[in-house]
Amino acid sequence: MAETTPDRQRRSLPGTARVEHRITIPSSVSMVELLGMDDQVLRAVEEGFRTVDVHVRGNEITLGGPAGDVALVARLVDELVETAVAGTPLTPDVVTRSVAMLTAGTATRPADVLTFNILSTRGRTIRAKTAGQKEYVDAIDRNTITFGIGPAGTGKTYLAMAKAVQALQARQVNRIVLTRPAVEAGERLGFLPGSLSDKIDPYLRPLYDALHDMVDPESIPRLMEAGTIEVAPLAYMRGRTLNDSFIILDEAQNTSAEQMKMFLTRLGFGSKVVVTGDVTQVDLPSGTTSGLRVVESILDDVDDVAFCRMSSSDVVRHRLVSDIIDAYARWDSTKR
Repeated sequence: MAETTPDRQRRSLPGTARVEHRITIPSSVSMVELLGMDDQVLRAVEEGFRTVDVHVRGNEITLGGPAGDVALVARLVDELVETAVAGTPLTPDVVTRSVAMLTAGTATRPADVLTFNILSTRGRTIRAKTAGQKEYVDAIDRNTITFGIGPAGTGKTYLAMAKAVQALQARQVNRIVLTRPAVEAGERLGFLPGSLSDKIDPYLRPLYDALHDMVDPESIPRLMEAGTIEVAPLAYMRGRTLNDSFIILDEAQNTSAEQMKMFLTRLGFGSKVVVTGDVTQVDLPSGTTSGLRVVESILDDVDDVAFCRMSSSDVVRHRLVSDIIDAYARWDSTKR
């Protein structure tokens, strides 16, 4: 088994007491699975805690380093063991996210987050990857209306779609309704080429893409023809009452306050609503107030409505996306 190589030896700060701690892994847990292919998981643990020396022999892991860091790594190993036992594949990304949760000092256990299955479909399982994502999914379960507010890449729409498909499969609702405002980056539908359908389709494409990940693509036309799945611009919601439906409003930062009120009042009996958006990327004309920016102050004291805010730490795209979001946040703060 792998041992820490000489070039990766770490030294603690002068005056820091070093301790040694041994962990015996149960025989029921595969060490190959726990350490990862070519020890990738082990290397990720070492990268996360450079002050701790990690040695593996057989099914015994020995940790050496500052007491606080050793205790954290011991907790990390326990979480990884529990995650592996639950059937979630261990990867360097799982380690990185587990380290982030442990070092954040919250009560959230990485194993509880990373083994939380939202939807199993088409041979794959969709799970939350961050504590913020799990809180968001839990809020959808507990409330009739849930707002998922946060930057790009935090899985707001994707997880809402997974919950919608789950609800449809469980017969908790009879249909899924997906909608977005057709306003982006100053463009206007009248100036785009093609028929009305051609003009609208690009705005709805991200919803179709997520849907194709979770539902057999060959069945989607049949489901849409039957009205079981509906994808439409926000303007098409006016005057309707949606019963027994799972309704998702995406890109809600591009709704006006009046449009937001119109949408929320479409809610019928037996339905659930999820509203997603990023208040830092508003494409409305100058002088128009985003409905997503003001809705929390309006509905603050209304029961059965939840507001979930995600941050760059919940981004599940390329690492640079999180860094870019933080950089823009710093730049925005200098303009105020």
